Amino acid sequence: MTLPDCASDLGPLHAYPTADGSFSLQSERFGEAFHNSAGARNEAVAKFAVPAQLERFGNGTPLRVLDVCVGLGYNSAVLLEALPSPAPELLWWGLELDRRPLELALTQLDFRNSWSPPVLQILQQLRAHGRWHHTRSSGELLWGDARRMLQTIPEQQRFDLILQDAFSPQRCPELWTEEFLAGLAARLAPGGRLLTYSRSAAVRASLRRSGLMLLSLLPAPGERPGWSSGTMAVRAGEPIPAAGPGWRALSTMEEEHLHTRAAVPFRDPNGTDDSAAILRRRGAEQASCELEATNSWQRRWR
Repeated sequence: MTLPDCASDLGPLHAYPTADGSFSLQSERFGEAFHNSAGARNEAVAKFAVPAQLERFGNGTPLRVLDVCVGLGYNSAVLLEALPSPAPELLWWGLELDRRPLELALTQLDFRNSWSPPVLQILQQLRAHGRWHHTRSSGELLWGDARRMLQTIPEQQRFDLILQDAFSPQRCPELWTEEFLAGLAARLAPGGRLLTYSRSAAVRASLRRSGLMLLSLLPAPGERPGWSSGTMAVRAGEPIPAAGPGWRALSTMEEEHLHTRAAVPFRDPNGTDDSAAILRRRGAEQASCELEATNSWQRRWR
């Protein structure tokens, strides 16, 4: 199935099944799938719901969530399904460029049947109205360039969880720049966690410069094991162990990666550059820097 292109969106979208039976999409504009082939739902659970440790909010502590690049809605939906009982008071914000992924997902019977009625109702309300409001939970989905939309959220709003799920840094560098990541980091409450599938040295180095502690995510079920499967970046607050559900400490290999040319950040000083300009700027900085060549690091750890 292919959806048509339209202005300022993800280009034509192609639907495909993943290994865990859940369905996903591929964007022609970005040349990437929304999820790994091991399973859309499995990936959302392993990289967002499990390391979020939602049981921390089972004592009445409110939960504040920012979902960057909502897409088909998997990441927030698995969080909603995993909330402790009684559910905490929830304040949710979402950022998304294109309405079609969520619209298409909700046309799929298997997708609709995979969620409890309350969670499905929230996804349907987001599609229809861009918001929901229940007695103890509310959410608002902001459509447009996430760089601009982030600035429309009240400046004082802080988040316990930020789900960063943009297309990869090389394909969508606009949402992985030093400036955008610093803006996300500034929105984290004490003890807040930013979760992402990305293991990019540029992304991790930017998050560390923003004052966050870095941890490495474990692979999702069915995912091919690698030297890392993602990143959890934590704002200082309550002590957090070096290993926990879904994460571990960065290895020596990962730490050394942060001192190679791969760690040169993506930069977008005015928050308006396109991907080509951001990639050119980074390429020039990499060519002139004195950091170790990334292929030397790769050979050392091969």
